Amino acid sequence: MTGRLYVRDLPLAEWLAPISCSDHLIASPNLAPRQGVSAIRWERGKRQLDTLFWGLTPPWLEVLDHAPHNARAETLESRPMFREALQSRRCVVPVSGFYAWKVQPRGKQPYLVTHTQRSPLLLAGLWCRYHTSLTTFNDSMALITVPANACLATVTDRLPVVIPPHQLDTWLHPASALDTIRPQLTPAPLELLGAFPVSIQVNNPAYQSPACAYPVGPMLKWASTQES
Repeated sequence: MTGRLYVRDLPLAEWLAPISCSDHLIASPNLAPRQGVSAIRWERGKRQLDTLFWGLTPPWLEVLDHAPHNARAETLESRPMFREALQSRRCVVPVSGFYAWKVQPRGKQPYLVTHTQRSPLLLAGLWCRYHTSLTTFNDSMALITVPANACLATVTDRLPVVIPPHQLDTWLHPASALDTIRPQLTPAPLELLGAFPVSIQVNNPAYQSPACAYPVGPMLKWASTQES
């Protein structure tokens, strides 16, 4: 499951124009759940960048530590916590990459998963709103995960859903039918993502050095010869 994000200062105005930014993009080399994260939603007929709490907190949730930061795509329509949000409150989180931990005999080795060309990625999510009064509210979100593809299955069993930029508006728009949304909830193409090992210092969420994203080994990625 995805528990950390790598977010550089992405040029959203150029990459995803048109977009309106009510908040600045939150950049971090090691962003953990239970913090603010920058997410793009469909607001007032356009793409809008806002800060959401990473951990879905519906109004009835009593214990904040129980707020899920990930949601399995396979159970979105069967779990009440996610069903309504899937229908009309979808978002994406723009990132430079995300971390996964590979289980090894002597512990877990962290990997940074990125676009093979190191381009930005749009991770699919759901959001909800909790009104604290008639005029104030808190918005929160969770990432959507699917089984890892064959390329990265040796690193982790699940990865976030990646939304291609050309499908962004279809994913975000509240009026999009579920029949058009479901096909997007699939593992990323084999050639899209790669992963390389990074320092175990990433294990500490307080570690915020750019060195979090420095490779300490070669990138694992899909070769076209593997398909033959």
